[in-house]
Amino acid sequence: MMLRDFAKALGLSQTTVSRGLNDYPEVSAETRQRIREAAVRLGYRPNANARRLAMGRAHAIGIALDLNAEVHMSEFMYGIGRALADSGMDILVTPTDTALEELSTYERLAASKRVDAVILHSPYPNDSRARLLTEIGLPFIVHGRAETQAPVAWLDIDNESAFRRATEHLLDLGHKRIAMVNGPEGRTFAEHRNKGYRDALIARGLRPDPRLTIHGRFTDDIGFRFAQLLLEQKGAPTAFLAGSMMSALGIFRAIRTAGLTLGRDVSVIAHDDVFPFLNADRMVPTLSTTRSSIRAAGARIAELVLQLLSGRPASDIHELWPVELVLRESTGPAP
Repeated sequence: MMLRDFAKALGLSQTTVSRGLNDYPEVSAETRQRIREAAVRLGYRPNANARRLAMGRAHAIGIALDLNAEVHMSEFMYGIGRALADSGMDILVTPTDTALEELSTYERLAASKRVDAVILHSPYPNDSRARLLTEIGLPFIVHGRAETQAPVAWLDIDNESAFRRATEHLLDLGHKRIAMVNGPEGRTFAEHRNKGYRDALIARGLRPDPRLTIHGRFTDDIGFRFAQLLLEQKGAPTAFLAGSMMSALGIFRAIRTAGLTLGRDVSVIAHDDVFPFLNADRMVPTLSTTRSSIRAAGARIAELVLQLLSGRPASDIHELWPVELVLRESTGPAP
């Protein structure tokens, strides 16, 4: 259906219908509602290219996706996609393999005007990507936190508090040798988690042992090899903090390979991104977690980027989500 035919069916001008569909305030709320309901009933959808030309917008959000991205990115993307489904916005995903390639991607997207904004994920504290996006004037929101001179919109979870509380719980159970499988070194979230872990140990008079921490991708293999190496040594840890559910699977396997019992000989707490395909409640034994939904974070990021494009100042978009500590069978008193 063409716009003129749709407008004729409503007895309205094409200008009124177009402005009503785009929520212009000069069209009354009652008329806007009538237009939207008729569009659904009659199956009318605005021509995307015409709409983009008329509004000077690409109606797309860009994401540079690391080819080495963790499995949790699929959940993040799902949340974004669901939240944008009814907004008329598309998602432009560009695979990248290096930091330099990602920077080039942003420069190309800004020059081509193919996106209205981008979502920056897994930031560094002083992130060159955030600086570049600010310099070239491409709106963006950070999933995490980054330091820049200009105001930056961001949403993050309280990684520091989550890992401090998890460490404190293990200390309360009598554990003193606590190992941690952390994310890639230098990433903001990994630094926050490391700080929470170290602060909890120091507050109890314990000196953090760098040999008990590893940084890297969240994979079953890295979790397994690190835990296996430590469990074979004298003075092996009696507890592990896993940065993700995938790392926890590898730690589980190493504990069983060593002939130890999870929750009795060795305790484990994992960061849980609430995967529908990897449920902590259904593992044997059930897994204690610091729980936070990355799907929900993706959905909220999408909502916030739309607010940013609607004129909400970046300095007003700062959300820090608390993380819940959920205790199950994988944690118990130190042996």
